[in-house]
Amino acid sequence: MTSTYFNISIDNYIATVEFNRPDKANALNAEGWEEFKSIFQDLDQNDEVRVVVLSAQGKHWCAGIDLSLLMSMNKFDKSKGEARRRELVRDFIKGLQRAVSSVEICSKPVIAAIHGGCIGAGLDIASACDIRLSVDDAYFTVKETALGLVADLGTLQRLPKIIPYAHAADMAYTGKHLSGVDAKRIHLVNDSFSDKASMIEAAQKLAENIAQHSPLVIRGIKETLLHARDNTVEDGLKYIANFNAAFLSEDDIQAAFMAKMQKSKPEFLP
Repeated sequence: MTSTYFNISIDNYIATVEFNRPDKANALNAEGWEEFKSIFQDLDQNDEVRVVVLSAQGKHWCAGIDLSLLMSMNKFDKSKGEARRRELVRDFIKGLQRAVSSVEICSKPVIAAIHGGCIGAGLDIASACDIRLSVDDAYFTVKETALGLVADLGTLQRLPKIIPYAHAADMAYTGKHLSGVDAKRIHLVNDSFSDKASMIEAAQKLAENIAQHSPLVIRGIKETLLHARDNTVEDGLKYIANFNAAFLSEDDIQAAFMAKMQKSKPEFLP
């Protein structure tokens, strides 16, 4: 895969995707958002990928939406009336929502490795990831509040399902900066590290751990966890019963068992 605003590499079933617009604090313009969505759609279908690490070049992880893109909403066609102009604005927002949701829709687990600022739509993206790691001096902020906007790309929908409601409300109402240390304390991130190198090393080891398991099982776990998040326990139990009735693989079970007996690395089909 080639990209203008991201570095992408695949090695040993682990895809590393790096934000690569450091001169703009990795804020994404229109082309960047389209690339982002396409990358995760491609990774979803790539049999050589079992897990994704999302990291960044430069000082900040992601500053969200490039302000030039945000200001471009003023240019929407007004000639057909205000209602139709606002319909275009809604379509614009929904397009960005789809880009963020491509991380969640991707069947492969996504580990966010966050340093510097995780700002505005950057937090939307982070909240769509499955696992988040950070550096102690990273910071997280619902920047839209300070810009006169209600955050609309997923933070307000996903954050209260990741951290306690009161902490999500505090972040959203105030737009405060939350450090990596505090993010760990409220379980926004799984762990926080003293420096970027240590964090990236931990993300890599975690990805390697995930990648050694059956890809079919890992995809099933992600799908089941997301279903459980949004449904009742009873619905979740019915869902996983149907899922395993349809997709349980005797070949994968046998491969895992034999590898354990032989103290070797199991080999799975994609």
